[in-house]
Amino acid sequence: MQISVDAVTKAYGSVRALENASLAIEPGQIVSVLGPNGAGKTTLLLCLAGIVAPTSGRILYDGERFHRGRMDLRRRFSFLPDFPFLFADMTVVRHIGMMLRLHRAERDGVEERVLEILRGLNLLSLADTKLGALSRGQIYKAALAGVLAVNPEVWLLDEPLASGMDPAGLSFFRKRAREAAAQGRTVVYSTQILEIAEKFSDRVCLLQRGQIRFYETFEDLRRRWSGEGGVLEELFGQLREERQ
Repeated sequence: MQISVDAVTKAYGSVRALENASLAIEPGQIVSVLGPNGAGKTTLLLCLAGIVAPTSGRILYDGERFHRGRMDLRRRFSFLPDFPFLFADMTVVRHIGMMLRLHRAERDGVEERVLEILRGLNLLSLADTKLGALSRGQIYKAALAGVLAVNPEVWLLDEPLASGMDPAGLSFFRKRAREAAAQGRTVVYSTQILEIAEKFSDRVCLLQRGQIRFYETFEDLRRRWSGEGGVLEELFGQLREERQ
């Protein structure tokens, strides 16, 4: 699914969390949304997910204007916040089943797929455990398992690399996300972990004070910044110098 962000501004009172942001995301890409605290990363994802409405501008999915009432479009993507609010009395496996029903993704072979996901995230022994009894990292993995089971056209993930997941869970997530991109899915995630983002992105969207400063492929960034340090470290270093 093609995503277009067209001159989107989101204001919270006098504060502009996003300002005239525009970008186009093609299917089959993994896009990392980077920036310091308060840069507008989460707000961009919330607008893409329809959780908040832009103050001005528009978001298009496959050329169609999106708003939170477009359930036909919302079923085609999943949004996962950095701290999911799940039903505490629901078990892990029931949560996954609910996600599959909501997205109408109960396809053939779904049982085997769910079992593989539970094993990959080390959740199989907790499948019948209520979500309210899990740790923060386990809750995030349970929510992520729902996204992986649905395998929507667009994954919108807020800080999946810093949500308390263990290394095995992170490795499994990256593997599944790369497989999804190879199938033509789109993965958009925010992070501040530069080392991982540099190895796990096709394009980088760098935000500063609500404005998109760079939106380029890693190949283009490498051609522009070729110092001894990492590409993203150089970009952030430039932003720090500009703020001084």
